[in-house]
Amino acid sequence: MSAATDARAGAEPAPALRRAVRGYLDHLTVERGLSPNTLASYRRDLDRYLDTLAAAGVTDLASVGAGTVEAHLARLRAGDDDHPPLAVSSAARAASAVRGLHRFALREGLTAADPSRDVHPPTPPRRLPRALPVADVVRLLETAGPTTATGDGAALALRDRALLEFLYGTGARISEAVGLAVDDLDAEAGSVLLRGKGGRSRLVPIGGYAVEAVRAWLVRARPGLVAAGRGTPALFVNARGGRLTRQGAWTILRRAADRAGLPVDGPDAVSPHTLRHSFATHLLDGGADVRVVQELLGHASVTTTQVYTLVTVERLREVYATAHPRARG
Repeated sequence: MSAATDARAGAEPAPALRRAVRGYLDHLTVERGLSPNTLASYRRDLDRYLDTLAAAGVTDLASVGAGTVEAHLARLRAGDDDHPPLAVSSAARAASAVRGLHRFALREGLTAADPSRDVHPPTPPRRLPRALPVADVVRLLETAGPTTATGDGAALALRDRALLEFLYGTGARISEAVGLAVDDLDAEAGSVLLRGKGGRSRLVPIGGYAVEAVRAWLVRARPGLVAAGRGTPALFVNARGGRLTRQGAWTILRRAADRAGLPVDGPDAVSPHTLRHSFATHLLDGGADVRVVQELLGHASVTTTQVYTLVTVERLREVYATAHPRARG
């Protein structure tokens, strides 16, 4: 900061700035319905922004230039005497709050331009998807069922095994799996019609293990559960005979992971996307073309799928580092 700015540090933000922020937060509450926690974070981020503007002698948003916005965001990443440096994710959120405020001011006629339009937030580091080793996937599937239980317990064990075999055998999202109807499945052809994001549908193959597990569920367990309910075309149903929900499917996965001795808490916890990530990674490890995997996953762009190629490169690097006699200097 310059000496003049230092002298203004600690100055109160101008009333016009306070009103603009209040109006923006009200808009987020009423029109956008953001959660209380998100709103509290935005309020803190914008309070710091107003302090920056007050220290720079800015009294209204119309006087803010792109350089002021850039300097504020750079200061968040660098930290100061009163604040530690923000992590990339927190700085990105703060940038979103500031840019949202300026877009709101432009729409409301408070300013004639948006100085934050060309100011880009920091990009969080790409986190590679979590994929299980094949042996862990097999253990997870085997612990899902069938079990020695009888009655509804045995029926649900057959469903759990069928669901998890299906997720790993097709790479389907959990939402796609629970949205399936029995008629979407062609067990004889070994294929299923999945309906993905944006209304896009795709026909994908199902492996033999998944077909066998789903057939066992359809023949030996599903009819009895459906008869206890109101009747549903859903492929996967709950204990009351209604369509299985995403939350119910997540509980099934978590329970199976716990029985298999896999983590269910923390950064490496088995998640609803774990089997999908494992499906893609294992295909690429086996030599599948990335564009084939893109089609199977239902990604609109191959760029989304290419993150899995980074996973396989990491695996190759680990193997190289431990196996090659000249890998370490």
